[in-house]
Amino acid sequence: MTLANELADLRAQILELSERYAELAHGPKEFVANATVVPPSGKVVGAAEMRNLVDSCLDLWLTTGRFNAQFEAALAKTAGARRTLTTNSGSSANLLAVTALTSHVLGDKALKPGDEVITCATGFPTTVNPIIQNQLVPVFLDVELGTYNIDVTHLEEALTSRTRAIVIAHALGNPFNLRVISAFAKKHDLFLVEDCCDALGATYQGQKIGTFGVLGTLSFYPAHHITMGEGGAVLCNSTIFKRIVESIRDWGRDCYCEPGKDNTCNKRFEWQLGDLPMGYDHKYTYSHLGYNLKITDMQAAIGIAQLDRLQDFIAARRANWRYLRNGMADLEDVFILPEPTSDSEPSWFGFCLTLRPEARFEREDMMRYLNETRKVGTRLLFGGNLLRQPYMLGRAHRVVGSLVNSDVVMNRTFWVGVYPGLTTAHLDHIITSIHDFINDRRQKSMPYSNGIR
Repeated sequence: MTLANELADLRAQILELSERYAELAHGPKEFVANATVVPPSGKVVGAAEMRNLVDSCLDLWLTTGRFNAQFEAALAKTAGARRTLTTNSGSSANLLAVTALTSHVLGDKALKPGDEVITCATGFPTTVNPIIQNQLVPVFLDVELGTYNIDVTHLEEALTSRTRAIVIAHALGNPFNLRVISAFAKKHDLFLVEDCCDALGATYQGQKIGTFGVLGTLSFYPAHHITMGEGGAVLCNSTIFKRIVESIRDWGRDCYCEPGKDNTCNKRFEWQLGDLPMGYDHKYTYSHLGYNLKITDMQAAIGIAQLDRLQDFIAARRANWRYLRNGMADLEDVFILPEPTSDSEPSWFGFCLTLRPEARFEREDMMRYLNETRKVGTRLLFGGNLLRQPYMLGRAHRVVGSLVNSDVVMNRTFWVGVYPGLTTAHLDHIITSIHDFINDRRQKSMPYSNGIR
């Protein structure tokens, strides 16, 4: 047997055993009410992911390589984008996307320090943080209750001569009003960046989210629609932005050779850029203030297997959301129940509930009961009103209109899970637990009559 044949045989055995190990070690576990934790989110992985991961490990190619190239191409096709570029997190994807708007390549259209960017006052901090990081000014609008997306009624009021872009997240997998936002951006020649980290697979009027703006972003953290552990991606809807984002992601270099390749441009030693001497090696010429925000091939290998399961994951999330919605339809007097944005088909990330003012208990009481007594995991709507967060003190910003709903979200909103790892038994337990808590509080608050409660 030749060495090549022996290696191939060993590889096949290792991969087969890896799949078997994953099935035994990481398969579904029995659900026991009030004992088994019902997480709000989590990864769903198995034999295919383990096989790909081990396959990539055997290559010992520890940076981006063949698996990453395959994943980027497949993701672009799935997401409907011209190109995708992977990065090490969804937060880094947002940093790359917003920073790209400041690139010298854009000429007079490039954003400059002090320019304003319209965004939403609620959500995850790293939607907004890159705006501040680039010395731009976030302009905060309020959120809608029910959809938990930006309230578009104050867009025109938010506009000034310094307004240059809109950066907004699709909340919990529910698309924001892209008809209004896209028309507003086009009318005023504004860049639109869609944070799709919680919404992969959602559509608006039949079009995939992430393709309406110049750039979109994704996260592959374990909580999200597909995972590779840590990871993210930027959806680039133009060649110009692909080149800009790639440069910033890859140390800021001007060269666009793939890792391990040289002289793609066929004039590696014939460039003269900046104040560098003629012929300075193009691989070490830097045109952007950049970073190293790439992923490993091992992460991409997991992503490939996950991408094959994406449509099933999305279908499960939608089915689980509908199941919870139907199971809590009788609680309209207690909660503002979630609603999809008109003309959209969400790819749900969570099931959001907001206590009405008439509710006779506090959100934290219910969350403590669900988490500690019933083992039902809950989450807040991330940072709530971001302007109340400690890190925002003293930061330059503007507020347009009232942020009353953002404060409501901060004080009375939470969500439970819909991710594909949840079975009907999990969902029934969520529904029953919430009903039990509410019924208990209702009984305790009933008035006495003839000495009988």
